[in-house]
Amino acid sequence: MAAKMELVELPRWEMAIYWFLSFASHLYSFYQLHIFSKAHEKSLDREVQLDKGFLIWGFRKDPTDFEWSFWCEWAWQSLIWSLIGHAVVSRVFGVYLPQYRKAFLTFYGMLAAWWLLGLRGMAVLMLHLSVSLAFAQLHNPAVSWGCTLLMLSTLHIKSLQDIQRDWYDSDERYYLLLFSSAVCSLRCVSFSLELCWNPLLVRHPTHHCSHLQFRNIRTFIMQLYNLTAYCFYHPLFYNGPIITYKDFNQQMEQPLCRVSLMWMLSRILRVFVWWCLAELMIHLMYMHAIQNNETYLNILPPWALGGLALAMVQFFYVKYLVLFGAVSVLVTLDGLEPPPLPRCVSIMYSFRAMWRYFDVGLYRWLIRYLYVPLGGSHRGLFQKLLSTAVAFSFVCFWHGCHDYLQCWALLNWAGVLVENAIALFLSSPPLHDTIVRFLSPQMQRRGLAFVSAFSTALLILSNLVFLGGIHVGRVYWKRVLLQGWSTIAAPMLGFLYCFAQVGLDLDRKKELKS
Repeated sequence: MAAKMELVELPRWEMAIYWFLSFASHLYSFYQLHIFSKAHEKSLDREVQLDKGFLIWGFRKDPTDFEWSFWCEWAWQSLIWSLIGHAVVSRVFGVYLPQYRKAFLTFYGMLAAWWLLGLRGMAVLMLHLSVSLAFAQLHNPAVSWGCTLLMLSTLHIKSLQDIQRDWYDSDERYYLLLFSSAVCSLRCVSFSLELCWNPLLVRHPTHHCSHLQFRNIRTFIMQLYNLTAYCFYHPLFYNGPIITYKDFNQQMEQPLCRVSLMWMLSRILRVFVWWCLAELMIHLMYMHAIQNNETYLNILPPWALGGLALAMVQFFYVKYLVLFGAVSVLVTLDGLEPPPLPRCVSIMYSFRAMWRYFDVGLYRWLIRYLYVPLGGSHRGLFQKLLSTAVAFSFVCFWHGCHDYLQCWALLNWAGVLVENAIALFLSSPPLHDTIVRFLSPQMQRRGLAFVSAFSTALLILSNLVFLGGIHVGRVYWKRVLLQGWSTIAAPMLGFLYCFAQVGLDLDRKKELKS
């Protein structure tokens, strides 16, 4: 909706109030959640076995966010050292043997993957790559998509999961293989479709066009090498963010640029600060342990209930600042342009903004390989509905297609459609002319923030379903919208209005800079 009108500046005193209320509501709700966490620390410890804290003396730590605990454990065990090794290899060969840098980075990435995943895990990944490339030779996007969906479905077959679990001495290594396979599937789609659309894009730069035939074994091997270099690029191998093959191929061929030591140290320090903030949150607030128990959700005081919702989505945001921020430093050092880091979820005032600015790499991937090929917004309303539905369905399937993911995808699809419908309605000539005639630009912006507050409420609800499950969304729906419509919902919408105004103001300043 913001795209249809010019965002004007509001009085400074008014924006100061919005900023103050936004920060104050966050801090106070977090404080109330902290009080609740400490009051129930013993019972939570019996249920989930809180870890011994190390960041703050005398505080315990909530270990129940699987993704954060998983990646932190692997980071200290091996990933930090393997990423440092990658940086050394890239710099040495980039300076002294630039023509062999891509080859040695590929070899290093495969060696690092073999070290953690073992020979069998490597065989599974190479099988996926080879099958995907073989089907891509048909130059049929539908066939390539069918191959990818089939391989993704094998990740959720119980018998195959049991076999792969038996390969490793811990479930953590199996999950590392699972995550790697899922991310590699996105890269296989990118490579295969780029090959279908433009075969010259995936040729070796020293080869001629006459070599681009499937029956030419040398060309197939070169294509497999390019796909392997793309998929096994070590900083992005396990968790992303996603870079399309077209961008990866073009940027990897460019010479390394010089990066100052101060720039690198400042980026590393920034990631460290984010990591400390994430650890501070799970030391002070046991939000993940609380949201797993519906009894606690039903007895949380209203402010603590709001604090839990904000803490869960903010921790998810800070977690991916760390996960994506750390590898983005290395990607930049290699001369590649990583996707922008996620935007703070508290200033996301629409479903469309959430998809566009949180995981930018995945958003660009979906637009290029799903939304636009299916027609997007250029072939009528029905085609737009279909393209959006297929994109959300694929994201749900890629994440595992559990019941809560289906609910989350449906909520997001409905949210995007409703926002588009409202934007279309407000921009219709009779209504738009009436709004412009009777409302000043400042009042138009306030009206936009008011409408966005409702969208933000539903956006947070959908994120709670994604992060905590259907039971969390059900409790919030019941306590906030059904039971607390006159006591909780109104103040909540007031604070969400302030959040939306802050987000709109930041977007306005960004537009002025650009």
